[in-house]
Amino acid sequence: MENISVESICIHSGTSNANGTSGVNTPIYASSSFHYRDTQENIYPRYFNTINQNAIVEKLCALEGTEDGLVMSSGMAAISTTLLSLLKPSDHAVFFNEIYGGTYNLVISEFSKLGIEYTFVDLNQPGALENAIKENTKLIYVESPSNPLLTIVDIKAIARTAKDRNLLTVIDNTFASPINQNPVRLGIDVVVHSGTKYLGGHSDLCFGAILTTKILKESILKSALNFGGSINALDSYLIERSLKTLALRVERQSENAQLIAEFLERTSKVKKVYYPGLPTHENHAVAKEQMKGFGGMLSFEIASSNLQEVNRFLDNLQLIQPALSLGGVETIICSPVLTSHIKVPKEERERVGITDGLLRLSVGAENVKDLIVDLKQALEKL
Repeated sequence: MENISVESICIHSGTSNANGTSGVNTPIYASSSFHYRDTQENIYPRYFNTINQNAIVEKLCALEGTEDGLVMSSGMAAISTTLLSLLKPSDHAVFFNEIYGGTYNLVISEFSKLGIEYTFVDLNQPGALENAIKENTKLIYVESPSNPLLTIVDIKAIARTAKDRNLLTVIDNTFASPINQNPVRLGIDVVVHSGTKYLGGHSDLCFGAILTTKILKESILKSALNFGGSINALDSYLIERSLKTLALRVERQSENAQLIAEFLERTSKVKKVYYPGLPTHENHAVAKEQMKGFGGMLSFEIASSNLQEVNRFLDNLQLIQPALSLGGVETIICSPVLTSHIKVPKEERERVGITDGLLRLSVGAENVKDLIVDLKQALEKL
């Protein structure tokens, strides 16, 4: 069918009945060994070409509007495999200065060992990107909305600048998910996801995804085969099952997050709220232009910006759980300085605005009234 809805894509795209059964789900091919004499290619889990792996990739490509892709063992496997396959010694890459802490640590820990140059820039500063580009620049890496400050960058403008200079672009689309944002349609070359978050959506799977053109996928695959970041058949089945409810989950989470952000902005014990759906967000207009929804992630800074008060607030919560990661159907909260950005130096965190009083809220699919009551009572005890 043409012009099929995103909800129907989530449920139907990629499902395989290659073994001739009449089931509506892709069977689990729990095998690491496949016959080779009667096939055009050797099938093997580490080659990223089993039926269960292909089913996920086809569904994600349909959602993101890409030609091909790879499903990896983690979000960082997807990010590192992409970067280390597209960059070589003496190359230079430009990175948004508000990227996920794990990506930041990858760059500062590994790139110098490999002879790869890099520059971190504020992509919202006029002329910053153009000034950072060198003769040996090969790639621009962005994240929007960013983790944890929900900063928005103009994806279309960055892609246009890159294409004018024949540079590759990579974006981490984890926070938005394919439901709320499709960067390839804005001109980006490669989209990566930490599937552990929204794509899995139930806080029980760890995987990543790379989505791009067939040509770039083949280039990335050459390194992926060596790095070995593949997933097994059972996880593949669970991922495909989870993707069927992606649109339903993300739409509800986005609606809840908008209402919670509006509540927190009205609360005197909250100093600042970071959510692109708020008109007060500095790039709200850009977010409206490039996003279909504003997502289930938000951050806020309590008035007393110290870890002692943060811990008091977390202890007072009754429904919302202090926990790592994000994107699940349950609402969880964390302190970025102790979790996602613990490996980023304190001075660098504070420079971009990640303070001790900042809390990142991953809004779930509960009744939003329950969540607001919980936040309200915990804040009143400060």
